[in-house]
Formats: sequence, structure tokens, C-alpha cells
Amino acid sequence: MGLILAGGLSRRMGGGDKPLRTLAGRTLLEQVAERLGPQCAGGLALSANGDPARFRAAFSGPVLPDTVPDHPGPLAGILAGLEAAGEAGLTHIVSVPGDAPFLPEDFVACLVAVAAAEGKPIALAASGERRHFTSALWPVALREDLRGWLASGERRVGGFIERHGAAVASWPVEPVDPFLNLNAPEDLAAAEALLARVP
Repeated sequence: MGLILAGGLSRRMGGGDKPLRTLAGRTLLEQVAERLGPQCAGGLALSANGDPARFRAAFSGPVLPDTVPDHPGPLAGILAGLEAAGEAGLTHIVSVPGDAPFLPEDFVACLVAVAAAEGKPIALAASGERRHFTSALWPVALREDLRGWLASGERRVGGFIERHGAAVASWPVEPVDPFLNLNAPEDLAAAEALLARVP
């Protein structure tokens, strides 16, 4: 199952639901789903709190609220995805942020391959010198440990990954970083120009 993370406060973008911002006339959410959907046999879900109806024009899949209190960040969304996947009889999820419209078409395949090759439970993406902790493959078997991690007050995605170990799949950053996040209005403007360079 693919999980699109959309629970952030988007302060640098001026607030609101950043995945509903538009790029080239379409929402970021639609573009992320279009890239990720064909790679996920278990379908797509969206991690978001509040009224799910606001996403319906851009996303037809299930919207999963946090299953732990106090909005502890992206790990809470990942936990909700793991729990939903477990109920559906799936063994893994892949998570991506909802503001990354340039995801590579081999994203899931590369994560699965590197996790199997290195025997690690988690696999995460990297581009250039940067690791992307929320662009990752997660086994459903970690859901109880993750729930305990959050209950203890921990919030760090990198800390939880370090706790279990992760393989890393790397992509080049040219002609465009496939994991580029659009965090501010000026990022949206720059991405308009990048679209012409991305197949």
C-alpha cells in the first residue's frame, strides 16, 4: 500500500493543506498519486487529520487520521498506514510526502530490492547526499513497536529508523531531484520551470 503523508501544518507555505496547492493547474496530491499509484498493488491511502471531505476532489482513496493523540508528526501517519495495511492483510507500506510531485517511477521497486538485498526491515530513499526519511518502505510487523515508540514520547523519524536499521536506495539529482519537496510559494514557482525538464 502506498501512503501519502499530508498531515503537516505547512507553515512555510502559509498554512492549509499543502498537497492541495496547484502546480501546472493540478494539485500536488493528484501528481504524487499519479506517480505512486501504479507502483502500489495495495492501492493508495492518505494520512491526514480533520474533515476528509476536503480531499475528495483530488483523491478518491481512504483518508487515515492519526490513531494516537496530540499530532506527534509523520510517524503517527506512518503508524496509521501500517495499521490499515495490517487490517487489509498487507505486509508493507511505502510512504511519501504529499508535496513531492517528481517521484521516480522505480521508487517502490528499488526500495523493495535494496531491502531484500541487504536484509534490512526498512528501506529509504536518498538523492545526492540527502536521505529522505519519510520516503521509505516500512514492514507492517513494526507497527506495535512504533506505537510504543510514540507512546514513550519519541517523535524522531530518523531515530526510529536507526532503532531498526535501514537499507538506502539512491537516485541522481539531475535533471531534477525526484524527492524535491515544495515547501514555500517560491518552490512552486521554481517547479513550474522544472516540469519542462522531467519526462
